[in-house]
Amino acid sequence: MIALSGEDAVAARDGGADRLELVADMAADGLTPARETFARVRAAVDLPLRVMLRAAAGFAAGGPAALEDLCAAARGLRAEGAEEFVLGFLDESGRPDLPAVTALTGAVPGCRWTFHRAIDRAADRDGLRKQLDGVSGLDTYLTAGSPHGVDDGLVVLAAEAARAAARDPGYAPRIMAGGGLRLEHVAPLRAAGIDGFHIGGAARPAGWAGPVDEASVRLWRDALDAPVPGTPLTATA
Repeated sequence: MIALSGEDAVAARDGGADRLELVADMAADGLTPARETFARVRAAVDLPLRVMLRAAAGFAAGGPAALEDLCAAARGLRAEGAEEFVLGFLDESGRPDLPAVTALTGAVPGCRWTFHRAIDRAADRDGLRKQLDGVSGLDTYLTAGSPHGVDDGLVVLAAEAARAAARDPGYAPRIMAGGGLRLEHVAPLRAAGIDGFHIGGAARPAGWAGPVDEASVRLWRDALDAPVPGTPLTATA
């Protein structure tokens, strides 16, 4: 789940979260945090922690200077102890921006990373997966199945989970469902075979200006720990 501070991280952990994504500035949908923020969060909890690499709203990496600045920030976070990251960029045609992805992953060699919801804005989701197949460190896609959120993307997520189970090329990375995710989505997605769930605002009753609420996180933990339902979604797109 999303954390913005050490306090968020502690509340998330105490509520039962088992992984964190660290970002800054949710008004821009999550940007790269400062090294100092990472250090405080890392000192506060020992949960797996992925750090966002994104300098501006949207899914463009920017020009060469902007990309080099982002690579420098990534190297700084790695030097601070960050070992896992979140990134994802598209070019003007909606295809994955492979030069940007290569530059950033090269700045943090050997680290595992998530391709975030840029996949939901891609011109061709399947093509994107195939283009990124085998890129070093990629082990997760954070996706709602649709640019409009999980409500609209449920069937797509189920279809992709079925392709992952069938070991289709490009579908080995874990699916992390997120983006407008609600508790009622958990049961059908688990039935479809999805075991990764990502929340942000759902754990903040007071909105992004307020803290993570431990009790809200616990509701999600309980839902994820319940028996898996038996009737899957229809896995067609």
